[in-house]
Amino acid sequence: MTTPPPAVVPTPTATPSPFTIDIPTLSRGTADRSEDLREPERLLEHWPHARMLVLDGGGSVQLEPSTTRLHTLDAPAVAQAPPSGAVLLGAVDGVDHWAMRGHVADGAGLREVGALLSDTEAGLLTTATALLTSHDAAGFCPRCGLPSVPSPAGWSRMCPRHHEDFPRTDPAVIVLVHDGVDSMVLARQPIWPIGRMSVLAGFVEGGESLEHTVAREVLEEVGVHVTDVSYLGSQPWPFPRSLMLGFAARAEPGAPLLPRPGEIEEAHWFDRAAVRRMMAAEAAATGGGDRWLAAAPDAPAPEGSAFEVILPGPVSIARRMIEGWVASG
Repeated sequence: MTTPPPAVVPTPTATPSPFTIDIPTLSRGTADRSEDLREPERLLEHWPHARMLVLDGGGSVQLEPSTTRLHTLDAPAVAQAPPSGAVLLGAVDGVDHWAMRGHVADGAGLREVGALLSDTEAGLLTTATALLTSHDAAGFCPRCGLPSVPSPAGWSRMCPRHHEDFPRTDPAVIVLVHDGVDSMVLARQPIWPIGRMSVLAGFVEGGESLEHTVAREVLEEVGVHVTDVSYLGSQPWPFPRSLMLGFAARAEPGAPLLPRPGEIEEAHWFDRAAVRRMMAAEAAATGGGDRWLAAAPDAPAPEGSAFEVILPGPVSIARRMIEGWVASG
């Protein structure tokens, strides 16, 4: 058996976007995050009026009773000064907001409540999740291996040899593949429940541009060449440390989809009318359900049969991308 030659990924060029998206849910932060806020003397000066957000080890927080507002504590009631391991999230109306690990009763995580919070609080919880998760996994210096400790504001770590390490962010592209006419691609990873589908995504590798990552990931995951790569927007995704960079890319209409074994369980073209039906059914659903039925034109099933689809939730940039594409036609 001969091995086929490797697929050649042409270097794509950026083009104007064929549609726009609303600001992603986790990109709505309004807090002042200036580096100047992190000076040790200033932190102590503002501590008496600061607020503290507590997250448990799983990232859950407590909400104010019968509201979708974050429950925060008076910082001086927690400690006389910023405790080790606490992180400064930023200032809101001149008030410093911090976060730390602790016990949380009946809490909820960023995935569950991110879309329900105000712009400011969504940004605070996203930052808290990202920074605390980073510290949880970074107890030792990556250069010399010695134990490291957080800086006073929690935005870096220092080891005894004065090597400074900063929170890491991994860039990843997330791509809505469309045919330039009236259809787009939705796919399912093997680890997802049957029916849950989204757009394609993958990490940026060393030495490659974002446009090249888009073309490579789409070809690897569904076997399709794309052109007309265009940028849509970005969103932090601290699960654990990604920055999702949203793109649209065009494939030939009706191009056969060849899911990559082990990475993509299934992939289908959906026309705009089908996706609109999904969203309309979701809006009409009661009890918080996000499950509905839609026809998958190229699914190997009898004509007229139902194909159950679960689209990305409102906290994901993928949902904003799908909504933007639907609204453009």
